[in-house]
Amino acid sequence: MRSLGAAPPIQRVMVRGLVKTFGSTVALRGVNATIEAARLTRIEGANGSGKSTLLGIVGTVIRPTSGAVTYEPFGDDREMARASIGWLSHESLAYPDLTGRQNIELAARMHGLPTQDAWQEAEERFELGKFALRPLRTCSRGQRQRLALARALVHHPSLILLDEPTTGLDAASVSRLLLLIQAEVDRGAAVVVVSHEPDLFGASDAARLVLDRGRIVPQA
Repeated sequence: MRSLGAAPPIQRVMVRGLVKTFGSTVALRGVNATIEAARLTRIEGANGSGKSTLLGIVGTVIRPTSGAVTYEPFGDDREMARASIGWLSHESLAYPDLTGRQNIELAARMHGLPTQDAWQEAEERFELGKFALRPLRTCSRGQRQRLALARALVHHPSLILLDEPTTGLDAASVSRLLLLIQAEVDRGAAVVVVSHEPDLFGASDAARLVLDRGRIVPQA
């Protein structure tokens, strides 16, 4: 397996005083958090607590209203950090008229990776079947989720952000996902998971960030 991608690995993410408003709605209220490499971090909270907003800001796809996110060793340079981030949104965000394979190869090409090698590795690692050769729009929700995950990890990112990654997955696929997450942590990646099923990701050494109405709830 390749090392942590061509870009330098992100060693730590520090979130300080993060505020995000959408019009009159306050999604995050002065959030402080630290995300470490080689560790699983769970973001927990009720619907509307700010989980996906926090993940989106850390993933550089949402800009905060105020506060700062720094990525060691890139500082606050979002563009430099982005090449080291793997993002799985609640939606696949893939091209529906391309096949699963084409989506994965496109992602590999954008990261400067050999497309054939990237496809063969993804096919084996994620046990992709013939469905990956069909247009994405014809695949089931679970199949799209597996393809989206393969695409997100094609460049072996050092910061992996997963928003409800079990959506649409059957029991076997969930088991495969949990093994994959542990393998990524063992590889040295920082893995952050937003899930309504936090007990699934119950590693004893996992960090927990619990949000309530946009604020971090202190843990005992």
